[in-house]
Amino acid sequence: MFKAFKYRIYPTTEQRDLLVKSFGCCRWFYNYSLNLTTETYKKTGKGLSRNEIIKLLPQLKKEHEWLTEPPSQVLQQVADNLSSAFLNFFEKRAKYPNFKKKHQRQSIRFPQKMKLSGDYLTLPKLGKVYCKVSRIPEGEFKSVTVSITPSGEFYASCLFDEGKDKPELSKEGKAVGLDLGITHFAITSDGTKHGNPKHYRHEKKLAKYQKRLAKKQKGSNNRNKARKRVAKVHQKITRCREDFLHKLSRKLVDENQVIVVENLAVKNMVRNHKLAKSIAELGWGKFCTMLKYKAEWEGKIYIEVDRFFPSSKTCNHCLHRTSEMPLDIRLWQCPKCGTLHDRDINAAKNIRDEGLRMLEVGHTSVASGERVRPSKGTAFVRHCSVKEESPLMKGR
Repeated sequence: MFKAFKYRIYPTTEQRDLLVKSFGCCRWFYNYSLNLTTETYKKTGKGLSRNEIIKLLPQLKKEHEWLTEPPSQVLQQVADNLSSAFLNFFEKRAKYPNFKKKHQRQSIRFPQKMKLSGDYLTLPKLGKVYCKVSRIPEGEFKSVTVSITPSGEFYASCLFDEGKDKPELSKEGKAVGLDLGITHFAITSDGTKHGNPKHYRHEKKLAKYQKRLAKKQKGSNNRNKARKRVAKVHQKITRCREDFLHKLSRKLVDENQVIVVENLAVKNMVRNHKLAKSIAELGWGKFCTMLKYKAEWEGKIYIEVDRFFPSSKTCNHCLHRTSEMPLDIRLWQCPKCGTLHDRDINAAKNIRDEGLRMLEVGHTSVASGERVRPSKGTAFVRHCSVKEESPLMKGR
């Protein structure tokens, strides 16, 4: 099982200069290879493979001497990155690769000849770089990815192979359903509501520094200083958000064996200009990613329910489904059984039960070649409740 540990590094002035040059060389070689691959495909109908891109390096180093300054392995990794980008494009996981820009995220990868010993990280041509190690990793050292933030801080992401297989998934234990919202970040099926920390409380400071940045002359040192101040505020917001998401995801994974969430289309939801900012600052996608990989590490089950599942307007008690449920209705009473529901808690319970149903049938979503859809008036058909059928609910 692979795990990555991210540490902040403090390079000297000479090491910093070499890293910046390496970022520039890798960026140039990536853009050169991407352009050449595109032009070759237009002419011949075939692109360039990874090995063909690597074979370009010796001649390019003769024409451009500055390409010899960074470690050779770093440039060779550019071919791997470009090949992966095209593979993701052909398998429809991403768009066509774009050219890299100087002011976007910069990173390089060292595949070998690195060592982490004490408080120092040894890298090819850089030597020993002071590294603030918070946790001592175990296993085989596989690679290091060095990156720089817009505020000028350097980080090293160290990948280790622990030599262990992922633990087997177990169904026995407590199950929880999560309904993600704006007023409350997450509502669990047991009735717990986790508040929204609202990370944009720093926006007044952000607005002040952005105004100062807008008045600076482009290309000046003062503008660069103002840009770093703005970047530090953005970085503060990012760190606060990630801290909250990590702590909450860890808490949910530790306390539950089965975690069920709704598969939200965040990209479509932010098109609502009234809620776009509130939705974007929450980080629902990153939170679900954290839940997923942490559950895999612990041998626990992570399930996503279809986004069209009517969790909010279905009564968890009798499964009656109402025709409409506007967002301003937070409490509603079932017209069939008379049960009074909290909208979010009821949705979380329905999400949990639907996830358990999917788990029992092996995530089956089609039958006889047709999509299974709920019948009118009920969310889904079952003869008895999931609580009675599933052994997963023991201890809940």
